[in-house]
Amino acid sequence: MISLPTYDGETAVFGLGRSGLSAVRALIAAGNNVVAWDDNAQQRAAAAQAGAQIRDIAENFGAPARLVLSPGVPLTHPQPHNVVKAAKAAGVPVVGDVELFADAVRLMNPAPNIVAVTGTNGKSTTSALIAHLISACGGVVQLGGNIGHAVLDLDMPETDTPTVYVLELSSYQIDLLDRFKADIAVLTNFSADHLDRHGDMAGYIHAKSRLFDMLSADGTAIIGVDDADSRGVADRVQASGLNVCRIGAHGAADIFWQAGALTDGTDALVDLQNAPALRGAHNGQNAAAACAVLRGLGYEFAQLQDAFTRFPGLEHRLQPVAIHENLIFVNDSKATNAEATRHALAAYDNIYWIVGGRAKDDGLANLEDFYTKIRAAFLIGEAAERFQRALEGHLTCHMSGTLDKAVRTAADLAASDLAASDLAGDDHASATILLSPACASFDQFPDFEARGAAFCAAVEQWQSKAPTSQAPTKKEGASC
Repeated sequence: MISLPTYDGETAVFGLGRSGLSAVRALIAAGNNVVAWDDNAQQRAAAAQAGAQIRDIAENFGAPARLVLSPGVPLTHPQPHNVVKAAKAAGVPVVGDVELFADAVRLMNPAPNIVAVTGTNGKSTTSALIAHLISACGGVVQLGGNIGHAVLDLDMPETDTPTVYVLELSSYQIDLLDRFKADIAVLTNFSADHLDRHGDMAGYIHAKSRLFDMLSADGTAIIGVDDADSRGVADRVQASGLNVCRIGAHGAADIFWQAGALTDGTDALVDLQNAPALRGAHNGQNAAAACAVLRGLGYEFAQLQDAFTRFPGLEHRLQPVAIHENLIFVNDSKATNAEATRHALAAYDNIYWIVGGRAKDDGLANLEDFYTKIRAAFLIGEAAERFQRALEGHLTCHMSGTLDKAVRTAADLAASDLAASDLAGDDHASATILLSPACASFDQFPDFEARGAAFCAAVEQWQSKAPTSQAPTKKEGASC
């Protein structure tokens, strides 16, 4: 647990999810006077057990010295929550748990290095990869924020070697920052997402770009330049006088992916062709970002090659979970928008695509270029009929409805197609059953993790009944 200061006055915590309860525990441990509220009675009970007073802050705001707000509570759009309005009216600062962490960092000796990662897509893989590389190279690293542990649940430094805190930060979390400082800040990319919380695309870009306002004067901004909005941010940050390293899946960058390797345009830096968890150009950009971070921390590229190869990847993010003869099952449940699915479709061939859920506003935008790689689509969830209309005339569609039925139908058809094709008996021929929904999960599942776990369970069930000429293989690290 992070050791926080003891603050003057009362600290109110509103929203008692993962980060809110973590904040309550850390504040209480530091001797703070804490009042907390959540609409969920079980969460209130957990906060009370930790030592917080329970008060409906939205109805009876009182006179706290600060409000610690859950990132999921609307700060500005579509309109501020009532508790935010009460805080603003009383002149009470509204902060998040990451801002409390920033207060704790100022008291740490030796001072840690802070790496902050944001972006629409790829930020989780990039954050995990950075932490993996630092650890593999013998560094002391803690990973948290919007990935894994809440930031205040991370460990305090225990050695004289400076700890590197790698923090994945969402736009919601950045909205709640003011005093936070990073040594290295990473922006992977932009695509339309969370516009309801930021008003429009300009508001979303502004929210994430604020991270560079919190960069230390001698820090480094690492910015993906594969989309126009991110290039615009890179230009503005560089014009401000900060050090900028541009990274990408293509050229015109300081470090970029090319033909399966990272290069600076002159020399090959790291070969990724034997790194199965970093398949595809989009993962090339993620790897370029991680490479730039490690360089910024003083590591040599020669130290990184083996560590890249051994990166296990993340659950639910282009995760190969099983192989049955020549069928590869890939769990990309984290692809909750079309942009994320675009990367998945680019990474594979001969695809049997499971798609659907609760659709985002952009639906299946900009995926047409990859339809030639798809043998059939298997539609699930609320978006099934909408997507069937969008795909009509482009792809063969199966109205599966549920995920388990989609897995069975897709796997049976893929196995049949391979057996009947000219590639039958070719050990190198394969088909990919790809769950990449391009949708939120909330129509049928509580979150994308539950959807991914259901995919794994359905794959395992299908394997247990499928005819086979060899034992089915479960990928190392698979969750099913």
